[in-house]
Amino acid sequence: MPFSMYQAAAPGILQTLKAVDGVLSKAEAYATEKKVDPTVLLNYRLAPDMFALTRQVQLVTDFAKSTMARLAGQEVPKYEDTEKTIPELKARIAKVTAYVQGFKASDLDGSETRDVTLPIGGQPMTFKGQDYLVNFALPNFYFHATAAYSILRHCGVSIGKRDFLARA
Repeated sequence: MPFSMYQAAAPGILQTLKAVDGVLSKAEAYATEKKVDPTVLLNYRLAPDMFALTRQVQLVTDFAKSTMARLAGQEVPKYEDTEKTIPELKARIAKVTAYVQGFKASDLDGSETRDVTLPIGGQPMTFKGQDYLVNFALPNFYFHATAAYSILRHCGVSIGKRDFLARA
């Protein structure tokens, strides 16, 4: 069976967007229950040189939409990074989820050898589609999802592996 770029990308991206949305819901409930200002959670970072939770979630959604668009040979939609609340972040996730759901297998399959060029550190870098997906886009997507999960877990939100995997 040939390698399916769509199957390698879309299902995992959609599952993880659902997971990040879910842990944000639990963070919102935690903040209410513990009487913690949600901005404390949103501005928390694991290390001084790491992004805070808000930026981690924005990057999760950025990698989701840009991965799909680039592999399909489409322009990457640009979203302003203005979210300041958990509901605003959840709305961004919903918007990106709908965008990703709009792709069909035929949009991505066959993109394994397509040139994908993007700016990295201000310089254009070109990958072949499969290399871009497997060695750049998905590792970055999952890194930022893991960082968001880890921030909330570190802050005391009761989440576990099932929450990260968005499984029942």
